[in-house]
Amino acid sequence: MRAQAWQKFRPSGRPGRGGPRRAMPVAVAAAVAAAAVTLGVLAPPPASASARPDTVQQGLNALVRTDGFPAALASVKDGKGRTRTFTAGVGDLATGSKVPVDGQVRIGSNTKTFTAVVVLQLVAEGKIDLDAVVDTYLPGLVRGEGIDGSHITVRQLLQHTSGLPDYEGDVYDDILRRRYFEPRDLLDIAFRHKAEFAPGEKWAYSNTNYVVAGLIVQKVTNRPLAEAIEGRIIKPTGLRHTYFPAPGDMGIREAHPKGYRRDAAGGPPRDITELDPSVGWAAGQMTSTNSDLNRFFTALLAGRLLPAAQLAQMRTTVPIEDTGVGYGLGLISRPLSCGGVYWGHGGDIPGYETRGGVTDDGRAANVTVTSLPTDGSEHLDSVVDTALCG
Repeated sequence: MRAQAWQKFRPSGRPGRGGPRRAMPVAVAAAVAAAAVTLGVLAPPPASASARPDTVQQGLNALVRTDGFPAALASVKDGKGRTRTFTAGVGDLATGSKVPVDGQVRIGSNTKTFTAVVVLQLVAEGKIDLDAVVDTYLPGLVRGEGIDGSHITVRQLLQHTSGLPDYEGDVYDDILRRRYFEPRDLLDIAFRHKAEFAPGEKWAYSNTNYVVAGLIVQKVTNRPLAEAIEGRIIKPTGLRHTYFPAPGDMGIREAHPKGYRRDAAGGPPRDITELDPSVGWAAGQMTSTNSDLNRFFTALLAGRLLPAAQLAQMRTTVPIEDTGVGYGLGLISRPLSCGGVYWGHGGDIPGYETRGGVTDDGRAANVTVTSLPTDGSEHLDSVVDTALCG
């Protein structure tokens, strides 16, 4: 559920592109492919005479070979709307099966952007006020040591400037045990801790903010959050492979690479594809594909999901330390090595980590790996940068 990119973000240069390669005869190509399989090498298919070594594929191959991720997947859309998909590694370590092209994955904290969009749609409809305090909608619910919902605004929830403590560190083992959580269970866990700071004083990432925001949506609409996200975003945007898992839905519905974790450094990877994502709820429960995420963020930045005034609020950021990264209302801006920024979020949940976003001129890229790195987010960001700057 974390979005770690700001922790070690340093935009890196794009790998250089090589010159044109000569096409290989079919028999030679087949021999090369067979040798690659025998040696366990992740080789891209033979290129045509006009093709160049693809830097995105090279980046995914490095994530598998060098960083040790079981699989890496990407979807890249250029400014003219042309989409390419990439895979590296294996989708199942036990069987060695191929990575499903554009397979479904758990998207973790990208869910926050969906939740924020629904909140801002309700703002546009006059049903929520960004600068109203939480107690306006959920009187008396947000209370604890230094925690008072009568002093925290909806805007501060969406921008992580509320000071609410995060519950994630207390529930990680419960995720692996497939425990089911109600949203208010998550708040009870969070509010065992004191506030991180006074509302509006600084910025600190906390999943708790979005659990509260999701409860506000439900109170205002008198409908489940999942229904609001589906009716307001998923269906209108045509996200055919995106869904908010129902209670008890611990699998992934469509073709997907398996997700893994290591219980100890250097230990064998353990299959944790099936888990109860309720621990993320409005902050990180959803499942999608890289191409659907590209479609979602493209529609959002193009103004197809929010009126101009609310999109402008969403894109108004606060700096995250000295990283060059900014956090808006459920939307993150990150600098590109080729100039400008891209907008997205990113997220992780045990088994999967995703990074990506879109530029103002319509380029889009999302990359997913099938385990959580101990120190690998910078490499994911680098592949996204390569895809958007290439």
